[in-house]
Amino acid sequence: MLDAYRIRERPYYRAVGTELGSFEAAGALGMPILLKGPTGCGKTRLVRHMAHRWGLPLVTVACNEDMTAQDLVGRFTLQGGDTRWVDGPLTLAARYGAVCYLDELVEAREDALVVVHPLSDDRRLLPISANSELLQAHPDFKLVVSYNPDYQASGKELKPSTRQRFAALELGYPPFELEAEIVRHEGGASASLASILVQVALASRRLVGEGLVEGISTRMLVAAARLSVGGLSVAQASELCLLQPLTDDAAVLDALRAVLKASQS
Repeated sequence: MLDAYRIRERPYYRAVGTELGSFEAAGALGMPILLKGPTGCGKTRLVRHMAHRWGLPLVTVACNEDMTAQDLVGRFTLQGGDTRWVDGPLTLAARYGAVCYLDELVEAREDALVVVHPLSDDRRLLPISANSELLQAHPDFKLVVSYNPDYQASGKELKPSTRQRFAALELGYPPFELEAEIVRHEGGASASLASILVQVALASRRLVGEGLVEGISTRMLVAAARLSVGGLSVAQASELCLLQPLTDDAAVLDALRAVLKASQS
């Protein structure tokens, strides 16, 4: 049923700490898992890596402020003149046994958050009121959600009643050498190019709270590396993938350009 959601090739993932073992232990007990960390630090890649390791399909939902409980659970639709129930992504994963990854859960509406609650405790139930069904989750069902703590600055954060249902793992950006290795592997960059890009990223992260909400992510570094390897200069690739997407603040941009120039000398 969920064959299209299977991950055929093992995703590359380099552990920063003990997150692989912790993820494995919580998942083996059927505990729901909350991944905390900044944008582009590898949360989604970790989930893909673990779903492949477990041999389970991965159903991913990008949460947003317009997403309702119905979008997660399912709805009746008209097909060929007949009314038919269609499972939503959360129901599909719970019914047939898959990893359901709710990316940036904090973005979801309150009614969507509430529907997750009975699946995130030892009941492992999904009440589907529209279909008059009380679904017992498949033994292989795993629930994983992600959360960016930086949303707290904009007034968005998960309620304790939601957070405390999960085993939580905090992820961050890798240390310099490991991040440079990831950029080399994923972006095809040379050691020198990877080093230059990571130095700019580190400089940007030191400016968080001093003009930036978030710094340059590992994901952005990989994109810049690919463009540079593809023929653009380091400066051009950095402007396209690192600096302009990061901020409109002219002073911050000039400071990061100076770091980039110094790193190349």
